[in-house]
Amino acid sequence: MQRVCVYCGSYSGRDPLYEAQAVALGQELARRGMTLVYGGGRVGLMGAVADAALSAGGQVIGIMPRALVEKELAHQGLTELHVVNSMHERKTMMADLSDGFVTMPGGFGTMDEFCEIMTWLQLGFHRKPVSILNVNGYFDGLLAFFNHTVEQGFVKGSHRDAIIVDHQPASLLDSMRTWQPAFEAKWVTSDEQR
Repeated sequence: MQRVCVYCGSYSGRDPLYEAQAVALGQELARRGMTLVYGGGRVGLMGAVADAALSAGGQVIGIMPRALVEKELAHQGLTELHVVNSMHERKTMMADLSDGFVTMPGGFGTMDEFCEIMTWLQLGFHRKPVSILNVNGYFDGLLAFFNHTVEQGFVKGSHRDAIIVDHQPASLLDSMRTWQPAFEAKWVTSDEQR
């Protein structure tokens, strides 16, 4: 695992621990010689994780839609900055460039990115680890909802269990490095619909 994609907020949130863990993750990626792939922003947790990786001597690749670059939200000190035409293009490039995915606290955009990359894993479009850095219990409600989707028959337990969850960047990255898919891709059969 050489390149790790981080999905996270363009805000820092109210709890200082969110930014502290973004910094810790960026530093840990650099320490391990892993390249950070992310959305290219200079603000919020996005800026914090990128700045931390760069300050620790790491490589950082950002991907940002032109419309956001024009709003002067792009980080200008990255190893590489790819300017694309749409959010769809951004997410595709982030996925293609990455060997694994970490989701940190964020809003709707972060949830969109996580759900899409998890769906792609579920459907067998990739076989890369998908994880959640559950800083200060931020994702507890979402994880409970995922358990509810299993209980209600909309998600297979093996697919829910494929999500790596940890509270610390170092142990999260350790789990991602050794992760192996333990399920078949999702294909709904007529028997399952009855």
